[in-house]
Order: sequence, then C-alpha cells, then structure tokens
Amino acid sequence: MRIGLFIPCYVDQFYPKAAIATLQLLEKLGLDVDFPLRQTCCGQPMANSGFEHLTGGCNELFVDNFAAFDYIVCPSGSCTLHIKQHLHSHKNEAAATAIRGKVYELVEFLTDIIKVKHLEASFPHKVGLHQSCHGQRGLHLSQMTELVAAPYSKPMQLLNMVKGINMVPLKRADECCGFGGTFCVTEEAVSVKMGKDRVEDHVVAGAEYITAADLSCLMHMEGILRRQNSPVKVIHIAQILNAAL
Repeated sequence: MRIGLFIPCYVDQFYPKAAIATLQLLEKLGLDVDFPLRQTCCGQPMANSGFEHLTGGCNELFVDNFAAFDYIVCPSGSCTLHIKQHLHSHKNEAAATAIRGKVYELVEFLTDIIKVKHLEASFPHKVGLHQSCHGQRGLHLSQMTELVAAPYSKPMQLLNMVKGINMVPLKRADECCGFGGTFCVTEEAVSVKMGKDRVEDHVVAGAEYITAADLSCLMHMEGILRRQNSPVKVIHIAQILNAAL
C-alpha cells in the first residue's frame, strides 16, 4: 500500500518532531510512505469560523496532493475529521469522495487498518493520556464515559505496548481541554479555565508528560504549563510510540 503522509500546517510549523516521528514510525512498520511537498492547510480554521465557502483552494490542493494514495495518514484527529466530513471538489468530486473514505488519523490507522500488535518502543516515564474531543467523539478513538457501554481506548491500546511506560489514572478521563480551535480566541476566559482544570488533573495524578493524538490540545495545555512554570511536558503519541532507549 502507498501511504500519503498528511501533516497539518500547525504541526509542520510548531511541532515538526511529531511529524518526523510519525514518518519514522510508519517506515519502521514496513510501510511505503510519501510526503507531498505542496500540501498546506486543510481549511479547518476557516470552516470552524464560518467561512467554509472560502476553503475551495485548500480542498482542490488537497485532492491534487493525495488522490493517488491508497491511504492518507495524519497525526491530528481534528484535521483528519475535517477532511473526512468536509472535503469536496468542484473539479473532481469523485476523487474527493474517495479521499474522505481513505484518510485516517495515525492511531486509528495503526489499530484498525494495519492492526499493530507489537511495538519496539520504550518510554520509562509517568504519562497522562488526554482524550481529544475530535478523536474521541468524532473518530471514536475511545469510548465516552457518559455512555453506558463497554470502555475502550485505541490510544491506550498502543501505549500499553510501550516498555516502561506508567500511565497515570485521571479523575476525568475525557474532559475537554478548552482549546476548541477558534473558540480559544473568541471565548478566551472559558478556554483558559477549562485548560487549567485539564492540566491540574494530570499534575495531581503525577504525570511527567501529557500525551494525545491531537497536538492542538497539547499546544493549548503546553501554554498553560509554561505560564505555571510546571515541569510537566507535552508529547505527541507518535513520539512515544517511536521512542527507543
């Protein structure tokens, strides 16, 4: 299978190590991965702000970049969900439709498509797992605690394969961090308070690192941690799954 690596613009600009870890991890698993150099923003920020009608250029470029691949893999739940639900093309709607059915967030690709059972990874630290809203409620990477249903967590399934890792228990396992894309700008005070509450849960649990499948959430919490002069760090799940002694 040919894999197209979709790296969201904010990951490319602010967290390139997570992008590199994603590529290395996929290649370690024996996959043929290509990174289209002309890719840029998927259009989610505009759509979230009510300007989806202005994302045509982003959509057409995405189709041009990724139509030829068997699968498209992305280390961001929110960007993946945006493409799954909103990608259209005036030039080639058939290609856009096909892409919506073959784009996957990294965790769901590893668990659902290639069905990883073992990882040669080691990360001897205390880690708290943040269940990002887009991944949990949109992509169903984990069960929502308010539902009377059997619990599951695809990120935790992979993290449990990592040697030496100590996953700390949280009081509110699936609480929103408050980032919410442009919500953190339009509702700054609410966003900050939610972020502080989310961070405190991890700190009280003794986490050295907070991980997630969405770097936008981690970026929000990292800002709060830095302002608190906290030693707790954030790290994308790909960097843990790719880590070795």
